[in-house]
Amino acid sequence: MPTPHTVTVALTGASGLPYGLALIRALVAARVRVWVLASQAAQVVAREETDFALPAAPDALTRYLTEMSGAEEGQLRAFGREAWHAPVASGSNPADAMVVCPCSMGTLAAIAQGMSDNLIERAADVAIKEQKKLVLVPRETPLSAIHLENMLKLARLGVVILPPAPGFYTRPQSVDDMVDFVVARILDQIGVPNTLVPRWGETR
Repeated sequence: MPTPHTVTVALTGASGLPYGLALIRALVAARVRVWVLASQAAQVVAREETDFALPAAPDALTRYLTEMSGAEEGQLRAFGREAWHAPVASGSNPADAMVVCPCSMGTLAAIAQGMSDNLIERAADVAIKEQKKLVLVPRETPLSAIHLENMLKLARLGVVILPPAPGFYTRPQSVDDMVDFVVARILDQIGVPNTLVPRWGETR
């Protein structure tokens, strides 16, 4: 699998925003171009789970995430929720892969039904129809039959359902270690080389 040139990262209102932010940092470190989409609910979650607030304005969010990740000029760009002229809104210029991390059950349901009421949903719809890699990182428990049916429907279309379930064979020593385990699995799915955590069978 070739390393993607551009990856769309969507942040939604599920718990687990640190996973998405760590993914952005890892993609930037791998010299991948990153397009970022953030829902309004993600801004609420950011205030609950982190020590900062995600800026609502796309330009401000671009500056914030560029500084946070150490991205080079032009390597990272955030788009508004209704920026219908954004590249991700069209199959003529899609990203090589898309990751929704964390993925709320509402977003997952909308993607499963082919909704395109905002840019996140439209970008996922484009990824599916253009047969690009789409990874959803759903953070919810317990899962209802509705959740599971939506996941099965998407999995049958080739969408990767990757719950953030860290392994413990790596002997994690911190929350960051557990976050890195999940981010490493996401990167593996989209073809981005990484050494975030030891592989099974490797000497620790």
